[in-house]
This record gives sequence, C-alpha cells and structure tokens, in this order.
Amino acid sequence: MSEQDDDLVLYEVDEYGVATVTLNRPERKNAWSIPMERRFFELLDRAAADPEVRVVIVTGAGRAFCPGMDVRRLEQNSQPGQSLNLAERVPMYSRRNLPKPVIAAINGACAGIGLIQALICDVRFAARGARFTTAFTRRGLAGEYNLPYVLPRVIGLENALDLLLSGRTFDADEAKALGLVSRVVEPDELLDAARAYARDIAVNCSPRAMAVVRHQVYGDLDRDFTEALGRSYSTMEYFAGSPDFREGVASFTEKRPPKFEGLPSDFDPEDATRDAFLPY
Repeated sequence: MSEQDDDLVLYEVDEYGVATVTLNRPERKNAWSIPMERRFFELLDRAAADPEVRVVIVTGAGRAFCPGMDVRRLEQNSQPGQSLNLAERVPMYSRRNLPKPVIAAINGACAGIGLIQALICDVRFAARGARFTTAFTRRGLAGEYNLPYVLPRVIGLENALDLLLSGRTFDADEAKALGLVSRVVEPDELLDAARAYARDIAVNCSPRAMAVVRHQVYGDLDRDFTEALGRSYSTMEYFAGSPDFREGVASFTEKRPPKFEGLPSDFDPEDATRDAFLPY
C-alpha cells in the first residue's frame, strides 16, 4: 500500500481508548474509492485487534461524510459489458462482528455507499444540516449492499420503502425523526459530542460486556424469541462471578470509576452464548 493510500483514511487513538477513523478525501468530499475501502476496513481490523482501543468513531474530513461511490467509478461501471468484480472487493458487512462499539459522526453529505458505512455503525450522531439519500434509484440502480434488508430493520418497512423507492434527499432532523440517527448536534459540536459519548462508555462500561451485547443484538435479529431467551440466560451464567461483574459492583458501591480490563484480541463473544439453555 502506498503512502498516498495510507492518507485516504486517517487513524488516531486518544488516552481514553477511543479510535477515530476519518475518511480523508476532502477534495472529493470523501467520495468512496476502492483504495479507500481497503484502507478503511484495514483500520477497523487494527482497532478490533488492539486491546487499548475500546470504542471506534467513524467520521469524514472537511464538510462531507461520504456522498457515495466516486462518480468516476460510477461512470466506468455504467459502460456496457462492465463487471463490478465484487470478488475483489472487501465484503461490506464483514466487520459487522467487530467486538467493539462503532459510533458514526456524520458531518455532512451521506449517500449511497456512504450511508451503508453509517448504518454499519451502532450509534449515529449527525450534524444539523447534514443531508442523506439512498440515491440508488436515481442512478438507475436497485438497492445495493443489502440496504433493502438493513434499512427496514432500522427505520421500519414503509419509511425504508419511501427512501429506497424515491431516492429523495432528507436532512439530519428528518433522519432523527425516522430513527436513522439518534442525535443531531450543531456542526461545530459534532465530533466533541461523539467523543464525549465514546469516552463515557470507554471509561465506564466493560469491554467484554459491550462485545457480548453487540453480538446479542445483531444475532438476535434473525432468531426467534425462545432461542434468544436461552442465549440471554447463557450470558447471565457467563458473567456471574466474573472479574468484570465483581469490578462493576465494587466500583458502584465504592462510588469510583471502574477499572475494566481491555478486550483481548482473541476474545470471542460467541463463547458467552455458545451453550444456550432455558432454566425451566
């Protein structure tokens, strides 16, 4: 990977264990490219493997988050006989099982594949005035990258159909009303607000517990109630008497910040639910 490719996505970790991953093509409004894609997922892997990192923030440099695939790539792919060569691409949801919370700080235009990146995140902050669109139908495309599966699970069936069918543009306040983002803040306060949230959970929440919660929520989307309940009881058994549980209770009763260990690089949240059972 060239030095230039390294600069397409920036990476920094603060003293709280919060890694900030920044899409960095401001001259192209952070339009998505294949080298950027490889670098982005490489850095997510780096954050996942680093025990010092507890939370990840994804944002964009300049005034945009990511307005979608670079138009030059779209023009190339639109020519007759072109293949997308998806086998050579990084699978878009391959980091869905990242064992650490991922927070989006959406600082501006968020469309197409940029919207996919925002939806891969667990919690989304948006700058007031940021604009969103699925965009696909207005480019002569159907819903890409599994968005027709993901979007209804975030904002409901009719709202998802509205946005997917129309490809219309909507702003951050409507995104919040739809449930697409959870916070809307002034643009100059966005990154500070996302970092305050990320630092709070990095300091006060067990990395193991957060990894298992994330695993539960995404996995249970495709399970029935009884199976999910059995797995829930398994997590209760897993954490009972654990060092994290003892520290969580002790820090609460002693009125002090907790001292949870970082997440080992080989931690598998599935271990907490592998032997699912019901106690009755």
